[in-house]
Amino acid sequence: MKGTGLSIMAKIAILGFGNIGSGVLEVLRQNGAALTQRAGQPLDVKYIMDVRDFSQSPDAKLFVNNVDVILEDAEVSTVVETIGGTDPAYYYVKSALCAGKNVCTSNKELVARHGAELIALAKQHKVAFLFEASVGGGMPLIAPIRGSLAANVIESVHGIVNGTTNFMLTRMEEEGMDFAAALAEAQRLGYAETRDPSADVDGFDAGRKIAILASLLYGTEVHPEDIPTTGIREVAPADFYFAQRMKATIRLIAYAKKDEAGRFACAVEPMFIPREHPFAGVCDVFNAVMLRGNMLGDTMFYGKGAGKLPTASAVVADIIDAEKYGVSLHDTLTWNSAKSLGKITDESRYTYYIRVTDPDAEMLKKVLGGTQFMMQHGDEAAVLSCPLTETELAEKTQQLAAQGMKAMLCLKMLEQ
Repeated sequence: MKGTGLSIMAKIAILGFGNIGSGVLEVLRQNGAALTQRAGQPLDVKYIMDVRDFSQSPDAKLFVNNVDVILEDAEVSTVVETIGGTDPAYYYVKSALCAGKNVCTSNKELVARHGAELIALAKQHKVAFLFEASVGGGMPLIAPIRGSLAANVIESVHGIVNGTTNFMLTRMEEEGMDFAAALAEAQRLGYAETRDPSADVDGFDAGRKIAILASLLYGTEVHPEDIPTTGIREVAPADFYFAQRMKATIRLIAYAKKDEAGRFACAVEPMFIPREHPFAGVCDVFNAVMLRGNMLGDTMFYGKGAGKLPTASAVVADIIDAEKYGVSLHDTLTWNSAKSLGKITDESRYTYYIRVTDPDAEMLKKVLGGTQFMMQHGDEAAVLSCPLTETELAEKTQQLAAQGMKAMLCLKMLEQ
C-alpha cells in the first residue's frame, strides 16, 4: 500500500541501466538491510528496462525492453528514471505518474523543463515525483530545503554546481593550463564529454540546476532558456595570474536571489572569488551550494556533485521517501507553472574584475569612474572597479574600446 509503509515489499522498476541506473541497483543490494529498516519494508527491484542486450547479465531475468510491462504491473510502486534527456524520458515519466506510480529521477534536463507539469501530475494521481539527484548529485540539497530549512524564507542561493568546470578551473589555477589543455585533461579522465562538452563548459548544465533550485525556492517556474548563461571558455591563464596576486580565484557560479524590493535575478557565469570566501576552497570535481535564509543566515552544503554511487545514493534516498510519504511530500516540494518572460536581468551593483589590453592607467581610471585596485602585466592590466550595474559596465567597456583598450574579460566579484 503506497505511502503507508505497510506493504510487504516495495517493487521498484529502473529505467536505464547505465552508470546511475546500475548504481541504484548496487546501492539497494549492498545496503539492503539498512534500507529496509529506514523504509519500513524491503525495496526489491522487479524490472530493469534498457534497449541494450543484457542476456548475459547475472540479472538477465529482470530486464525488459518495453515500458508497458512496467506501467501495467500494479505491483510496481516506484519507477526510477536514469535515462537522461527528455526523449523518451519525458514520455516514460509522465506515463508512470499517470499510472499511479512514484517516480524518482536524476534527470536535471527533464526536471528543469517539465518539473511544474510533472509535479502537478504527481499531485493529481496521489504519488510522488522526486529529483534530489538532479541538482547536487550525491550532495543532499533539496531534502534539507523542504525539510529542516522550511522555517526560512530563502533570500539567495549561490553554488558551484558543475564538477567538470570546477575541475578545469582548478587545473588552470594550480598548473597554469589554458582552457584547451584543461578540457583535454577533463576529457581524458572522463569528467567531460569527448564529443560535445558544451553542456558543461558553456554553463547549460549549471543553468538547468539553478532553474530547478530557483523554481523550488521561489515557487514559480524559472525557464532555463531565460537564465543568462556564460561558460568558462574566455577564462585565460592571465586571469589566474592576476587573481592570485589579488588574493582571489575564479569559479563558475550559478545563483538566484530576490532583493528587499522583490526583484528576482538568476544567472550562471564565472565569478571573481576573494580568498576568504568559502567557495575559494572548493576544488576539483567537488560542488558547494550556499543558501541564505532570513532566519538562519548563510549555510553551505559541500560534496560530490556527480559519480555513480554518490548520485545513486541520492536516488535511493528519494525511493525511501516516496514509499514512506508519497504525495504528501508535495506539500512543500512544489512550484507553479509560468510562461517565459524573456531573459532575466540583474539590476544589482557589483565590483567587477576587468582585464584589458593596451592599458592607459589614467584613462582606465577616468572611464571607470575610479578603481579599487589596478595591476599591470605585459600589455595587459587588471582592475577591480567601483560598484557598477551590468548596464553601466557595458557602457564603460564600449568607452574603453573607443580609447583603444579592449576588455578581454569582465567578472562580477562574489562578496560575502
